[in-house]
Amino acid sequence: MVKVTVWNENRHEKRNPLVGEIYPEGIHGTIASFLKEAGYTAGTATLDEPEHGLTDDVLNNTDVLIWWGHLAHDEVKDEIVQKVRQRVLDGMGLIVLHSGHFSKIFKVLMGTSCDLKWREADEKERLWVVAPSHPIAEGIAEYIELEKEEMYGEHFDIPAPDELIFTSWFEGGEVFRSGCTFIRGNGKVFYFRPGHETYPTYYNKDVQRVIANAVKWAKPVERNRPVYGNAQPLETIKAK
Repeated sequence: MVKVTVWNENRHEKRNPLVGEIYPEGIHGTIASFLKEAGYTAGTATLDEPEHGLTDDVLNNTDVLIWWGHLAHDEVKDEIVQKVRQRVLDGMGLIVLHSGHFSKIFKVLMGTSCDLKWREADEKERLWVVAPSHPIAEGIAEYIELEKEEMYGEHFDIPAPDELIFTSWFEGGEVFRSGCTFIRGNGKVFYFRPGHETYPTYYNKDVQRVIANAVKWAKPVERNRPVYGNAQPLETIKAK
């Protein structure tokens, strides 16, 4: 069974009564709950736990890590970021949600600023499926419509995605690459845009379906990992 760890700062839930009301178990708890319903083994980790909840034991037993951060990107310790990066390069899947685009782990894996435009105006978002045959879009109609969301707009300063699954249109006129996949080392990375903390986005069944699909897509491939470094020849090398 695929083992998922849902990581969240868990700061908005404590500081903003509205967020605490929408997500009484935390954003991480809500995501873990619907992933369990989808048949995954899902645990949680938060910023203020020792090692941010991402101990060697937790990381080594995580097939897919989901990351939600916003207020406290700078508080994430660099040594933990490097451990997560290495696990991704070794094959662990990583799903980065919403404002996690500015997380240390996403920026180090992308190698760019990951900056964008944004606006909070209670506007409609329509996420168009632009790769209808992709497994992350399985079970999703032509688009997902969210009545209210925070706007993210182009230019999104990321490398060209390996695959673009969703493109968002916002009521104010902007568009955004909202569902992007990347291969980093032996690991798969999926960035999925919606999920502002003051909206009940993670209760939306289509959003839940996309995240569950992404877990299945991002899980490690069952094979022996490539061997790196100095290698002995497979054939006899004839000296000249």
